Amino acid sequence: MMRWGLIALVGLAALGAGTRDARAEASDAIKALVGTWEISNADRDKTCGITLKADAAVGGFKLELDKGCVPNLPMMKDVIAWKLGSADEVQLLDGRGRTLVEFSEVESGMWETERPGEGVFFMQTPSAVGPPARTAEDVAGDWAIVRGGSKPICTLTLLNTATALDDLVLKINPGCDAFITRFGPTTWQMDRGELLLKSPRGLTWRFEEGDNNTWQRVPESADPVMLIRP
Repeated sequence: MMRWGLIALVGLAALGAGTRDARAEASDAIKALVGTWEISNADRDKTCGITLKADAAVGGFKLELDKGCVPNLPMMKDVIAWKLGSADEVQLLDGRGRTLVEFSEVESGMWETERPGEGVFFMQTPSAVGPPARTAEDVAGDWAIVRGGSKPICTLTLLNTATALDDLVLKINPGCDAFITRFGPTTWQMDRGELLLKSPRGLTWRFEEGDNNTWQRVPESADPVMLIRP
């Protein structure tokens, strides 16, 4: 009996050590996620800043949401805590400890969730994703078009007024070069960080943001076309 009792005690001690190791690993995993993250939709025109903490909360750990979270991403409305799931998913919880949003790691430092009827959302560190994508409000206003590094050949105004097709109204000012009037853009929109000028004939010019609030037409060419603030 003594021998079997000793074996049982050794087994229990080993099991306890394993449990402590698992708790230590879980603690390390939690600590690795503590900090500030950005949750965004696929186009990254709607973002939410979230800070994960290691302080205990109902069902998991505390977190903080930026003020713009809920208006941008309504799925975050009742989120007040977080935890790691059994397969190391990041689960965002409500006040009863129920999972409202669940992110799975798709690559190092990037987490993803897909919600029916809403689309795909990502969670990344702010340093990994860079500055937020420009919005229509950021870009609206007066612009000059420069071709080949010369003087402006046209000025136009990007209005924040929607059309029936959800594009925005573009106004070309008098005196524009024929290069622009032949293209004849009348609407514009933002698309995954790019600025699009569109004509009624189905032609589209794409511009990518560069330095000093300038935008260059892409793909690049030997005769570059730039948008600059006048």
